[in-house]
Amino acid sequence: MDVNDFIPFRGELTKAYHGITTNATHTSEQPVFDELKVRRYDIPIAEISGFIVNKIHQWIGWTLISEKTAVGGMSTIRAEVSSVLLFGLKIKATFGLLEEKDINGSPITTVNAKAETHIESRGDLGESRRVIRMMLGAMDFNFRTEQVSGEDYQYRSLDTNGAAAASQEMFNDVKLQHQAKPESSPKATAIEFKKRPSVQTIQLKPNNKK
Repeated sequence: MDVNDFIPFRGELTKAYHGITTNATHTSEQPVFDELKVRRYDIPIAEISGFIVNKIHQWIGWTLISEKTAVGGMSTIRAEVSSVLLFGLKIKATFGLLEEKDINGSPITTVNAKAETHIESRGDLGESRRVIRMMLGAMDFNFRTEQVSGEDYQYRSLDTNGAAAASQEMFNDVKLQHQAKPESSPKATAIEFKKRPSVQTIQLKPNNKK
């Protein structure tokens, strides 16, 4: 057991740290938080995509941007979410769905997600993570009997390193939108104003001779 596990509220402190240092979040196979783990269900892709689109239309502050099928059979659903905590700033959320057949010919749909907050700071107070958690939590509740565990997927999948891995890479490239400038970048030079040469004045004295 790790010594850090005895620290009180360690999970909450970790989430608070990520909330003030990151403004982009995505799902993965081994995430920092369990709520950001990739989801898989024993359901066709059409049923899950329909569920996501319906939730976007129902929830206040969510707006559907696009829904399309990309190369390789992966469906992407993009939405914008207004954040009350960030005074109405928009969070761009993307959900990627990929269906594959297992060894028995049954469909398994993999769900990935990423969210980006376009804010002029290094942290979004965890709003991007909240957007993903909100949708994945609704899916877990609605499809709670059709979830596929990681071990079960490894046994049933015909190609764990194929299309599913390729689609995962598309969601691993989420980076911070506000980064510090590299040290090699040229520094701004101060503007120098040239001084005008001083004009020599010749004082004229009155002639005292008559």
